[in-house]
Amino acid sequence: MQIHEIRLHNRNEQPTAVVEATLPVAQIGPWLGRHYGTIAEVLAAHGWAPTGPPFARYHPEAEGRFRVEAGFPVATAIEPVDDVHPSTLPGGPVAETVHIGPYDAMESAYGALASWVHEHDGELAGDAWEIYLTSPAEQPDPGTWRTEVVQPYRIH
Repeated sequence: MQIHEIRLHNRNEQPTAVVEATLPVAQIGPWLGRHYGTIAEVLAAHGWAPTGPPFARYHPEAEGRFRVEAGFPVATAIEPVDDVHPSTLPGGPVAETVHIGPYDAMESAYGALASWVHEHDGELAGDAWEIYLTSPAEQPDPGTWRTEVVQPYRIH
């Protein structure tokens, strides 16, 4: 089991370029794989550039489904193009950790963040997001994948 080092950070609100869908867990991975390339193409075609690696934010819905917001951070808000539209990641205090390994084993990272927040008299303040620091296309061994998990929180 991986030990997760928790870091605290105060993030600024981050403009993003995203696509969204509501999906069951089993469809999320393939959907992300198809859409990151599309978003990158739209950004390049309009002279916009990502300012960091891809991310996904998961908003739980009923019946084990998630509204997934996936894309890239950008310097300023973009104009909507086809399915790609502007959004933001929230600013404020966050607890962060890096998970090393396959995506389907990240539950412990989320648990470590939630535990840290509760043990420090805080409460979760919105849905977490994942920042994909390793590209599976460039590094096919899932055991080496690095994913930053970011959890907004507030102190009571």
